[in-house]
Amino acid sequence: MLVRLRNPNREVHADAPVLVSVLLERLDINRESVLVVRNGTIVPGDERLEPDDVVEVRPVISGGSA
Repeated sequence: MLVRLRNPNREVHADAPVLVSVLLERLDINRESVLVVRNGTIVPGDERLEPDDVVEVRPVISGGSA
């Protein structure tokens, strides 16, 4: 499975099938700080990822005016 990581931008290949939460743990990424997008759709931590999935891990960004 192809995993695209943002900030910094890089691509890695990961074994699948695997749960989103397990993938993030293997990549040493805090689940609370990212959104995981599979084939264009945000997926929760208990979702199973398959070998043919393209996954993007995006940092959560918040903002606004003070």
